Amino acid sequence: MRSLEQLAARGLIDPGWAAALAPLTPEFEALRARLGSELAQGRAYLPAPANVLRAFRAPLASVKVLIVGQDPYPTPGHPIGLSFATARAVRPLPRSLQNIYRELHDDLGIAPAAHGDLGAWSAQGVMLLNRVLTVAPGAAGSHRGWGWEAITEHAIRTLSARGTALVSILWGRDAASLAPLLGETPVIESAHPSPLSARRGFFGSRPFSRANALLERQGAGPVDWTVDAAADEPRLF
Repeated sequence: MRSLEQLAARGLIDPGWAAALAPLTPEFEALRARLGSELAQGRAYLPAPANVLRAFRAPLASVKVLIVGQDPYPTPGHPIGLSFATARAVRPLPRSLQNIYRELHDDLGIAPAAHGDLGAWSAQGVMLLNRVLTVAPGAAGSHRGWGWEAITEHAIRTLSARGTALVSILWGRDAASLAPLLGETPVIESAHPSPLSARRGFFGSRPFSRANALLERQGAGPVDWTVDAAADEPRLF
């Protein structure tokens, strides 16, 4: 992982985000060194290096909805750097994403996509941010406590401090614990969409229509939650 300025120059991170995250350069450097050490010892990490910071590729100024996940899918070939999203070729889709699509259909009548690439949402100003941005293959949660949390929590504070339209969707207890970082930002909370908890409050929570209503109250346009709209293949640099 290169410096934030270098990543911005290569289009791997928005320049606005690079500037906002600059105070955490020591944390980034520590993570870069640790990931490099893992590779040197023959231990890979996910997602692909070009996609580790993909959630920060869309402009900071354009973010109007924040959806927080935990850490990347630990299956090689699955994660693309956006929470809950997968590479287009992944079949079957993760159960949590299947449940998200089911709720999207029940809420807005949008048919589930055949793939799990949520790049269309990112293009609409939806930031799909995991709290932890890397994971060891086959070992869910393996990079928690490495330092990513400080970076992603700083990003959340940055969003809430902008003073522009923003809605946050927090699914599950881990995500809900971040609510204090969001200040006056409207928050939509529910159970997590995982198969273990979706029936305990996720189904029927209508997060997509509620988010749009809250955006409109703030004078912002709604999100087009259609997954296939403008859903380009992930860019590889």
